[in-house]
Amino acid sequence: MDNLDLRQAIIRRVQDKPLNELTEVIESSIGNDERALPGLGVLFEMIWKQIDEQEQARLVTALHTQLSRFAQPATS
Repeated sequence: MDNLDLRQAIIRRVQDKPLNELTEVIESSIGNDERALPGLGVLFEMIWKQIDEQEQARLVTALHTQLSRFAQPATS
């Protein structure tokens, strides 16, 4: 396992988990230790590669909506 890159290590860690455990991995990673963020990125990448353009657009729109909520008002 020494030669595995981070992406492969993350995939191997979760590849045999049942649906409920995958859900737990995702939910326990969100809003917690930032060390989990690369793992979520790998999982998101796997999803992104398997969905069609319409679903990608839906996700980007959802992300854009969430990001706009964090936008700081401009100051003069």
